[in-house]
Amino acid sequence: MEVSADAAAAAAARTLRWASRAGHLGGVPRAAVIGAVGTIAKAYVSLLNTTTVHNADALHRLVSSRPPGTPLLTVSNHMSTIDDPFMWGFKGFPITDSKLARWVLTAEDICFRNVFMSYMFRLGKCVPITRGAGIYQDHMNEALEVLSTGGWLHSFPEGKVAQDHQPIRRLKWGTASLIVRAPVTPIVLPIVHTGFEKVMPEKSFFGRRPPLPLCGKEIQIIVGEPVDFDLPGLKQVAATMPQDTSFERKGWPTITPEGLDEAAQRWLYQKMSDKIQSVMESLRKTLLNSKQH
Repeated sequence: MEVSADAAAAAAARTLRWASRAGHLGGVPRAAVIGAVGTIAKAYVSLLNTTTVHNADALHRLVSSRPPGTPLLTVSNHMSTIDDPFMWGFKGFPITDSKLARWVLTAEDICFRNVFMSYMFRLGKCVPITRGAGIYQDHMNEALEVLSTGGWLHSFPEGKVAQDHQPIRRLKWGTASLIVRAPVTPIVLPIVHTGFEKVMPEKSFFGRRPPLPLCGKEIQIIVGEPVDFDLPGLKQVAATMPQDTSFERKGWPTITPEGLDEAAQRWLYQKMSDKIQSVMESLRKTLLNSKQH
C-alpha cells in the first residue's frame, strides 16, 4: 500500500492538482485562461469557419439552468485534438464563463507532460486520465468529485482521436462507471460533431498536424436528448447474472449496497456503454443525412 500511496502522491505532484481548485489565487488565473482560450475557440468556430448546431438549446439549458446539485455528463465522438474546447465555441454559448465551463477528461501523457502544461490544463478545468490505468485509477476519483458537487463533466468515451468517418467505435467503460458510481446520477447528454477533423487534420502538414487550426471549413454539431438509464433495474439484473469466469480479474472493489462484484460491473458497464454508443451512432447518421440534403 505504501508504494501505491507514494505513486499517488507523485502523480498528484506531477499533475498539480492544487491548481484546479476554484479558489486558487482568487480564481483569477482560471478565469484568464478559460476566457482567453474560449475567445480563440469562439473566433475559429463562429467567425473563421462555418458552423451549424442542431438542438443547441438542449445543451444551453442543461449547462446554465439544470436542477441544483444535479451533475451533467456530456459525451461525444473524438475527431481531432481541438474538439475541446472548439466544440463549445458556437454562437451564443457561454464558453468564456469559467464558472459554467465544463470539466473534461484529458490524456495525461499528452496534456500533462511538464509543469507548465500541467498548470495551464489544470486552470482550464482538465482532469488527467492515465491511459491503461483502468477505471479505478485515482484520477477517476477526481472526475467523480466533479459529478458529486453537481458539476459538468465532458468525456470522449471512444478514448482516442479517429478521423476516418467510421461508425462510433466501441466505448471505454470509464464513462459508464462514472454514471454508476456518482452519488447523484448525472444527466447524460450525447453530442456528435463533424468538421473539426478538417480544421485540425492529423496528417496535412508534411504528415503532421498544421501549426494552427485551419479556416474556411464546415463544422456541424448535433446535440441529442438525455440518455435514460433504468439504473436500479440494470443493477438488479447485473447482480443476478451468471458469473463469467473467462476474463482476467483486475481486483475491482465491490459496489455497495447492491454488492456488484467485478463480473457484475463488467456486464453493467458494457450494457450501458452499448446504449450510449447506439445513441451516438444514431446522431452520427442524422448528421450525415442532414449534410446530404
